Order: sequence, then structure tokens, then C-alpha cells
Amino acid sequence: MSSEFDVTETLDVKGASCPMPVVKTKSAVDDLAEGEVLEVLATDSGSMSDIDGWADGTAGVELLDQVEDGDVYKHYVRKTE
Repeated sequence: MSSEFDVTETLDVKGASCPMPVVKTKSAVDDLAEGEVLEVLATDSGSMSDIDGWADGTAGVELLDQVEDGDVYKHYVRKTE
């Protein structure tokens, strides 16, 4: 488990369930500059597939990694444009 990214901002959406982790992630990524990395902390296991699918289908973002750390799911998203 090596999630060593230069994290610009951390978004805590623990306790939120679908679709809020994705909605809040999109909003937070919109506020980043190109190349910056957002760390998203979620407790919804569905966020693993939801954020992966959102990043895969969204231009301008790259999902760098996803880590399950106990009951917290960590997602690392880079804004690419």
C-alpha cells in the first residue's frame, strides 16, 4: 500500500452514501488547479466503484489510486486539465 502522492487537498465524505461522495468529489476537483491531487476519505464501500467509474468517464481527471484502510476508503484523484 504505497499511496504517496503530493496531496493538495483532503475531502472528508465519511458517513455520506451514494451519490454524495461522487458529487462532492466532482465539486472539490473543480476547485483544483491542473496537476493538483485530491484525497477523498469515504466510508461507503460503493465509493470504490462509484469514484472509479466517475473518473473513468470524466475528462480532465485521473484516478491515481484507491486504498481500503480498515473501514475508510481512500481515493486519490488528479486534475489533468
